[in-house]
Amino acid sequence: MEATVKRSFFSITPFKIGCAIVLAATCLFYSFGNQKPKLLSALDNRLIDVLFTLRAPKSPSGSVVIIDIDDDSLAAIGQWPWPRDIVARLATTIHQSGARAIGFDILFAEKDRTSPKNHIDSIIDILAISVSAEERKKILENPLLDHDLILGNSLAAMPSVLSYVFEMHQQDKKQTNFPFPSVTIRPEPATTSFSSIDFIQADNAIINTDDISQAASEGFFNVFPDPAGTIRKVPLFMSLNNVPYPSLALEVLRIGQKEQVVTIHVAGQTRTDKRGILGITLGNTFIPTDHHGQLTVNYRGGVKTFPYISAVDILHGKKLSHLRDKYVLIGTSAAGLLDLRATPFANIFPGVEIQANVIDNILTGDPLTYDLYTEIGMTYVMVIVSGLFLTVLLSYATPLAGGLGGILCILAILSSSYLFFMKNQIVGITYPLLSISLVFLLVTLSNYFFAGRERRFIRDAFGRYVSPEVVTEIIKNPANLALSGQIRNLTIFFSDIRDFTTISEKMTPDQLGRFMNRYLSVMSETLLENGGTVDKYIGDAIMAMWGAPLIDEEHAVKAVRAALFSMEVLKVLQKDFVADGLPDIAIGIGLNTGDVNVGNFGSTQRFDYTVLGDNVNLASRLEGLTKVYGCNILITQSTRDALGDDFLCRFIDRVQVKGKKLPVNIYEPLCEGIPHPLLLQEVTDFGKGIAAYQQQDFHTAEHIFQSLHQSKPSKLLSLYLKRIQAYKEKPPPADWDGVFVFTSK
Repeated sequence: MEATVKRSFFSITPFKIGCAIVLAATCLFYSFGNQKPKLLSALDNRLIDVLFTLRAPKSPSGSVVIIDIDDDSLAAIGQWPWPRDIVARLATTIHQSGARAIGFDILFAEKDRTSPKNHIDSIIDILAISVSAEERKKILENPLLDHDLILGNSLAAMPSVLSYVFEMHQQDKKQTNFPFPSVTIRPEPATTSFSSIDFIQADNAIINTDDISQAASEGFFNVFPDPAGTIRKVPLFMSLNNVPYPSLALEVLRIGQKEQVVTIHVAGQTRTDKRGILGITLGNTFIPTDHHGQLTVNYRGGVKTFPYISAVDILHGKKLSHLRDKYVLIGTSAAGLLDLRATPFANIFPGVEIQANVIDNILTGDPLTYDLYTEIGMTYVMVIVSGLFLTVLLSYATPLAGGLGGILCILAILSSSYLFFMKNQIVGITYPLLSISLVFLLVTLSNYFFAGRERRFIRDAFGRYVSPEVVTEIIKNPANLALSGQIRNLTIFFSDIRDFTTISEKMTPDQLGRFMNRYLSVMSETLLENGGTVDKYIGDAIMAMWGAPLIDEEHAVKAVRAALFSMEVLKVLQKDFVADGLPDIAIGIGLNTGDVNVGNFGSTQRFDYTVLGDNVNLASRLEGLTKVYGCNILITQSTRDALGDDFLCRFIDRVQVKGKKLPVNIYEPLCEGIPHPLLLQEVTDFGKGIAAYQQQDFHTAEHIFQSLHQSKPSKLLSLYLKRIQAYKEKPPPADWDGVFVFTSK
């Protein structure tokens, strides 16, 4: 069983490739420093959206209510914008219902054109009355005729916050408008200048009209989507002309809690001239932000997770009890007026509800947080530990185990991210997932090209010499093919065609080739079916073994069973040969069980998987002795001992073969299982004759053998009768132990 193989087939190349990928991934991540690539950030954001979906909607605190200027309100009151005296009445009703604070997610940037004072001259002309300039002036100064003043005066009497919007990246950089928040802002450390803090910078502001804004505090409602258009963070502060301004949500919360001071906590000096923000303190509440002062929103759910109340219901005095002690935001969901945004839960999301989420996050203390160093540490652990674990599994375990290991690693990474998320902490896992996927892909491919070639080599090398089941087991453990060899207890099989030289001389080369192929195919198949390994063909001889390459505790039983089956198969084959005009043949089989050296013997480029040792030679000698004794099969004492009681074996002789110093008992296996009574009687009588023979009671032995020979002549009995006759003429020594010494093979 010869084959050619290169040492690299048995290297650990897949393992080395996996380790190289883990090392490269670790070094690449180290090169990122504190700046994550935009692509990874975008992919991490998509995974965070999935985590929101897996977590499912979360119930809000119940402290925030949205007053909705919806389609029903427009149908009842009229198209937008409404006269601001109606807005004033809406705000007053909300305040009188016990709301803690009122925030407008609406910008009143232009004067109310429906105010009566704008139409005084037309009214005077229609009435055709005479009004002096002084009287006209008094009429115009009446606040009841100015809707903006009505709204402004109303807001001055209640805890309210107006909204405005910052303009970003204004080309002319000309600043014309300044918001008017009523908050006191303090940096921490106190010596920090606002200009050194890394706020998001604005160029200008679109603000409310003076008559309205002079009485209420103000907060911006700017939000900034990520590159995919999703709102994930909301700034709590922005800067205009190096002055920080609070957001609408922060101001509504501050006004509702009756706090005057907000503290901005600033990090130490960075490599740039700007200092990042650590968070904000409002009263006794610390609010974590990113270094720009943005809160990462922990969205409660999809649209209308927060309670919505139609504005017309409030104006009609309905559902007012729902407003007591609540933070109330006034916004719109009417068609054409809706401020549409995208969030992890929905692509169409009202801007006012984003502000509601921010307020609720601060109230419950659960905004999402992101710590760069936690993510860095987790990434290193996941890439190195999972990468090496998967590499080892893919390199040395079965494909099924490797596939399950890959799934386990991915689930472990996803689970860790989910656990952090459930604790309101974001950890990006895209990079570990990509790294593990790369390890899985490349190591699997290398297994296919390297380990797969090894398996194909093993299958090619052994496929025709052992059964498919044995080949499969060898592939699972290719260490059995080590060149160094192993000392194993095996059963060795030799068979040979009797008088093959004479038979072959009667056939043409073509006939001989077809004859041998047919014979060897049938006999080899019988050996393989009984768990044997065909070692080699030596002309007409077959050498096989049991117990290698796979360990088999019943190797002797299977070997003898295969020998008996071989004789049965030969009877059928002989009939076919005779029918085809081919010569009738007989074979002899010798078996021996013992310790041998089994493995690949030869050079590193060409080897022969075989067995070496005295016990191999003894099996070969026994095959030759079958001609002498006229037996089909001969086995040694060690093989007989390993068979147990299931086989009927006849003791043949105690011999010392050429090249061996110690004698060995040899037996002929006759059948497996319960023997025929006549056969059993024959074996018993023969055993009595052998006992007399070994005790030098040649007269009794001769009588028994002659009796057996008369009823069933055999070469074995003739052999013993001739020996007895010789010993009668020349008796053996007194200390003779029955051993017959062969001086030739």
